[in-house]
Amino acid sequence: MRKRDHNVFTNAASLLICGLLAGVVVAAAAFPAVAMSGLAAKAGAETFGALPKELTVARAPQITNVYASDGKTPLATMYDENRKDVKLKDISPFMRKAIVAAEDHDFYKHNGVDLNGVARAFVNNQSAGSSQQGASTLTMQYVRLAISYSATHPADVVAATEDTSARKLREMSLALQVDKELSKDEILERYLNIAAFGNGAYGIFAASQVYFGKLPSKLDIQESAMLAGLVKAPTSFDPTTKAGYPEAVGRRDYVIQNMVQIGAINQAEADAAKKIKLVVKDKRTPNGCVQAATNSWGFFCDYFYRWWLQQETFGATSYDRERRLKSGGYTIVTSMDVQAQKAADKAVRNHLSESSKAARMVAVIEPGSGRVRAVAVNRKFKIDDPKNPQNKISSDPKKAKKKIRGNYPNTVNPLVTGGPGISGYQAGSTFKIFTLVAALERGYPLSYTINAPQQFKSDYPVEVNSPAACKGTNKYCPQNASKSMAGTHTMWSGFSFSVNTFFIDLQQRVGAENAVKAAQKLGISFRSSEDAKLAANPHQWGAFSLGVSQTTPLELANAYATLAADGKYCEPIPVQEIRGPDGNKLDIANPHCEQRVSTEVARAAVDAARCPVGDHSDTSKCGPSATAGNVRGIVKAPVAGKSGTTDGDKTSALVAMTKQYAVAGIMADPDWAQTTQKMLHNETPQGINPAVYETLRDAMKGKERKNFTPPDGKIVMGDQRSIPGVKCQSVDAAKSRISGAGFEPVVSSNKVPSECPAGTAAGTSPDGRTIKGGVVLIEVSSGQGAPKPGDATGPANPGNGRPGRRG
Repeated sequence: MRKRDHNVFTNAASLLICGLLAGVVVAAAAFPAVAMSGLAAKAGAETFGALPKELTVARAPQITNVYASDGKTPLATMYDENRKDVKLKDISPFMRKAIVAAEDHDFYKHNGVDLNGVARAFVNNQSAGSSQQGASTLTMQYVRLAISYSATHPADVVAATEDTSARKLREMSLALQVDKELSKDEILERYLNIAAFGNGAYGIFAASQVYFGKLPSKLDIQESAMLAGLVKAPTSFDPTTKAGYPEAVGRRDYVIQNMVQIGAINQAEADAAKKIKLVVKDKRTPNGCVQAATNSWGFFCDYFYRWWLQQETFGATSYDRERRLKSGGYTIVTSMDVQAQKAADKAVRNHLSESSKAARMVAVIEPGSGRVRAVAVNRKFKIDDPKNPQNKISSDPKKAKKKIRGNYPNTVNPLVTGGPGISGYQAGSTFKIFTLVAALERGYPLSYTINAPQQFKSDYPVEVNSPAACKGTNKYCPQNASKSMAGTHTMWSGFSFSVNTFFIDLQQRVGAENAVKAAQKLGISFRSSEDAKLAANPHQWGAFSLGVSQTTPLELANAYATLAADGKYCEPIPVQEIRGPDGNKLDIANPHCEQRVSTEVARAAVDAARCPVGDHSDTSKCGPSATAGNVRGIVKAPVAGKSGTTDGDKTSALVAMTKQYAVAGIMADPDWAQTTQKMLHNETPQGINPAVYETLRDAMKGKERKNFTPPDGKIVMGDQRSIPGVKCQSVDAAKSRISGAGFEPVVSSNKVPSECPAGTAAGTSPDGRTIKGGVVLIEVSSGQGAPKPGDATGPANPGNGRPGRRG
């Protein structure tokens, strides 16, 4: 700070006179009221020290600006006080002169305390019937405001502003000190940035925006005069009210004339300015996520807000963190991709209204960084007004009896990302990916075969005679959604066709605990208490692979994104750059990633995941069936993913991803998990699948088409062994020989034409070579002779048939 030279005698005299007059003048003078905000703002300000005798200035609360990922598109503003500090050079010269004309004509002449003004106020205020005069200079007003913003306790705020001789004397003393330490322009800049202008505008930047919708550098004479006139009494001179408008015009004209008196403008300029009709915008700066730039973006904004409150970097408690956000003057560039967000907003509402009980929820994450690119749900981000409610009665019968309203069409609950009271939704067969990953990690290759019957009797216990048990037992016995799914499957075909009995058998072989562990490594957190108990002791969790635990679209998208990123898990993050008020970047916006799954396992899992969405690599052996086979053709890019439904179609889900975006969608009734409404899948435009693939399609417009890297080595085909010949042997002998060679023999229930005697082994499928420990199907001869050229042979392809309901 630049020191200014002062006459020692003048300073001493000033203090002496201040001391003599303070007790008299303070009691009589009418000093301008101090514009104060709540203590919350004071606690949030960046305090640079305590304030005993010397003035220590705290930074006044600053507005935080939040942008989309392009750093230009406004998302939201957050503040306790709408203020943004600006340099004096960025403030109109008219505004600088107007505030001097309005508050302190001798600002550039006195030493912080106007002795002549004190004397005038003393004489005037002793005269009966005369209007009361104040003697506060701009410097003294700045001191009073600075003290208020440095206070951290209610008593300190009162002491800083109470109308007493002690306070006034200290104020004068500190004003002299400030005038020595700062230049006049520095004092003026600080004053204009800290003063209150009414209507939620603090500082000249906010005031020029609220009242005139322009930068402070663009203010003309009459606009500057109006704003300068406000600081004396923002409520009385409020131009946005019927009663305050004429008062504001009168005060403006008074300031304009005072600008002539101090030589800032000439009389002709003043007369011209007074003739201009005062027009104000009355446009308060939006505050918080409920006033996001676009209503549907409020859900992403809320996710960012909740993330911020969890970051210890910004304070020890959530209260401290919120104060920092709303008063710290940060510039935040979020990860929200406008193109992806608009695509998601449109897709979730397409053919399904905001008033639907069914919530279509979509999250978009960037593989390799964890940056959340979009969060969308077919709801309005709005607090339902209890005095004039718009929300419908809850779909939950128990709540409906009590007339409790549901979360539609208005809600601010974190339906997509999860939070207090929102543990998630069942995602069905999308969870089969975790069992597949666990199997790959334990050495099972993609070509590993399992004979998947229509119903599989597992070793997992359930209640006797429960719907999930084999009749008369306590064993979990899942079934396939379609009889056509039965047969021998590899991981490719089993995943593509979503064969339940294949995956429960596979889960039993690799261990449920390993499937659960794979899910946790990929980011599934098991939020509900019931799921947490099962995850802690998962050995008996028979139905895990069928997606019976709860998750959120955000978690699900990130789990698949980890695989798309070659096994690199990144913590979901809603920001990509945070700058403090000093302009410096904070490291907390950087991605937090680690390798959770080996590259080859991840690539193999993605290779299998290409099958359900109609894609494949040179490695993939998907078979002809896919539960969401139209995705590849719609997105027109290499894709991977998986669909899923739950019993009774209470929820439906789809994940579809490219190398750039992982999109997960879940359709459910957030108000009633046991809904009787069917959550549609791929059959109609109201289902979850269109919401996901339309989001991905539109997010990918203009983006490079990147291919997934196929796996190679043993993880694809495994340890291949020769299958012994068993042609024309008895079935028992064939089984024994195949078993002895290290394979799992399965006898086909169908008979095929063969030159071998009826009832003997006609051959095997596959023949030649297959994976060690794999299934070898023994084909049984019908005894009808060798098939003629062109005739079909062997059993029907197990991949043929209509996709099952459990996608």
